[in-house]
Amino acid sequence: MSYFDAASSVPLHPVARQALLASLDEGWADPARLYREGRRARMLLDAAREAAAEAVGCRPDELGFTPSGTAAVHAGAAGALGGRRRVGRHLIVSAVEHSSVLHSAEAQEKEGGSVTRVSVGRTGRVDPAAYASALRPDTALACLQSANHEVGTVQPVAEVAEVCRAADVPLLVDAAQSLAWGPVEGEWSLLTGSAHKWGGPAGVGLLVVRKGVRFAAQGPTDERGYGFENLPAIVAAAASLRAVRAEAAQEAPRLRELTERIRTRVPRLVPDVEVVGDPERRLPGIVTFSCLYVDGETLLHELDREGFSVSSGSSCTSSTLTPSHVLKAMGVLSEGNVRVSLPRGAAAEDVERFLAVLPGAVSGVRETLGAPVMETAVRDDVLVVDSLGKRCPIPVIELAKVIGDVPVGGLIRVLSDDEAAKLDIPAWCEMREQEYVGEEPAEQGTAFLVRRSS
Repeated sequence: MSYFDAASSVPLHPVARQALLASLDEGWADPARLYREGRRARMLLDAAREAAAEAVGCRPDELGFTPSGTAAVHAGAAGALGGRRRVGRHLIVSAVEHSSVLHSAEAQEKEGGSVTRVSVGRTGRVDPAAYASALRPDTALACLQSANHEVGTVQPVAEVAEVCRAADVPLLVDAAQSLAWGPVEGEWSLLTGSAHKWGGPAGVGLLVVRKGVRFAAQGPTDERGYGFENLPAIVAAAASLRAVRAEAAQEAPRLRELTERIRTRVPRLVPDVEVVGDPERRLPGIVTFSCLYVDGETLLHELDREGFSVSSGSSCTSSTLTPSHVLKAMGVLSEGNVRVSLPRGAAAEDVERFLAVLPGAVSGVRETLGAPVMETAVRDDVLVVDSLGKRCPIPVIELAKVIGDVPVGGLIRVLSDDEAAKLDIPAWCEMREQEYVGEEPAEQGTAFLVRRSS
């Protein structure tokens, strides 16, 4: 079995396991106590904080441990917004932030604040100028991930931090995906991370608040505030972060070559595939692509049967039947989406086996889906395709089947009530060089207009 979902979580690093076992014997006492066992536990906690701070690039007294990366994000955002309440209640986030950041934004709106969501291009990268334009006199905080969790695109944190610094607005950076590869550059103000992303135990996050940042805690902000410290897990998290950093210089180029191999060869091996994310400014181990005319959940099951654990941002794998907010913000194809995120130590032969298995898996899913009997009609020189009640990727399959039935310049009107069609039909048009005219209300669902260009 090949585990290719490292962006979600990675196995416990050997160094983390050793540190965890050792600290179970040495770090069981209360580090706030003054007796011998307490002093020993305090030394372990202080050493872990110093090791983590060195890896992050901050002072030890600026860093606290939390029960998770999500808890760190919520505490950091709430504290920064609370500390700058007199300035205003305006928050800036990117459209592709992790859900924990977006949930903080929703909470801010519910409490009477305002939020600006900065859009991204098709690679998933923000424009620093867009953050500059979003800044207002009442902006209390800006948030930007260091790298995207779904497509691996690295964000221009240093440039955005400079824009924010010039406006005297703190920048919170969600660094969960990138901390294993190196410190985050730029004059950021707050930073969060999550240990299970770099090989530490689940249940440990970190929150850094730089000195000088106005911060009014809205709840606990360090390990003591959450109750008795999980000291063994904290020690293991810090030890593993130091270990993966030591390995990063050698491992990053190797994983980058393997993901580049996937990026280059998948479009050659599988027809009608869109590789998404920035081709250059990306994390070493993540590559994401979407396959036309494929049900994402079925494809993941097929790959699992072949021995590969991957994830997907496809709406077909979601109980809400809505596409990934990241893919939607990028305006790229969501159907048949596959994210391959290689863990440290991933073998080249496993990648080759994946590339050998993928074409058959995609072909099998497409064959199983087939081409449903379509209800089509011509009304006022417009070919109507009725896909109401049919889910991703059927509306796009039906569109592809009839595009050749209309003359160049002719219109096709696709009726669909599937949320994913709003993203997938325009993305299909761009991939196939057809003109997407737009959408209009229909008696049921939405009508998507496509003009044949060639």
